[in-house]
Amino acid sequence: MKNILFILFASITIQPLWADQAQDIAQAADKQLHGYGDSSAKLKMTLISANNSTASRELRVKSLDLGKDGDRSLLIFDTPRDVAGTALLSHTQATGDDLQWLYLPSLSRVKQISGRNKSGPFMGSEFSFEDMVISYWQKYSYKLIKEEKCGSNNSLSCYVLEKKPIDSNSGYSKQLVWIDKQQYLQHKIEFYDRKNSLAKIYTAIDFKKYADNLWRPSQMLMVNQQNKRQTRLEWSDYQFKTGLSKEDFSENALKRQQ
Repeated sequence: MKNILFILFASITIQPLWADQAQDIAQAADKQLHGYGDSSAKLKMTLISANNSTASRELRVKSLDLGKDGDRSLLIFDTPRDVAGTALLSHTQATGDDLQWLYLPSLSRVKQISGRNKSGPFMGSEFSFEDMVISYWQKYSYKLIKEEKCGSNNSLSCYVLEKKPIDSNSGYSKQLVWIDKQQYLQHKIEFYDRKNSLAKIYTAIDFKKYADNLWRPSQMLMVNQQNKRQTRLEWSDYQFKTGLSKEDFSENALKRQQ
């Protein structure tokens, strides 16, 4: 009887502790993504079909961290010619709905991406519109699932968190995230669709350290587990504290990007 009571008591006390630890880990990982001021980078996006044929696109990416007022990002396509000038503007917030606008130069118009459409594919890639923003930890609930090896050659020790979106418009029922114990960087994410089936697997490799202890991966890969298509993102020429302001991330600025 005493053993049974002990087990019941332990299960009651340990679960909240694990929940608190999961949230602490999520906050630490979130902190690594914010606090950078502003940045710019070059991005090569490669679309890989199920039969391994490829198509590449080149982009410029600008970002602005406004602290408690959220993040701003702007992605501009430079090549190929048929999508050149297309741009995605995102306003991300810790609470409330994120806002996104897509500028289509061929139509000379700006289209706002509604919350219900954010699960759709971004420009034919395996990344959705909601994948293209740095989401804040407050928008999920968390559970610590396990700890195991991760990273290149399983050289790191990682926490594995389950995170469930609070937003009912999310295209995902949950995500499993591998976060290393050293720098709290996210090395792998499994995305589960609304039917709770594994939809996509994201991996990030070749993390590099920049000023002020900022870490960014040089390469990201999203593999669709259902249609076998992939999208690879290769980042280069990172620059921080370049003097960007809120005016560089307005709807008017979106139309001016060429």
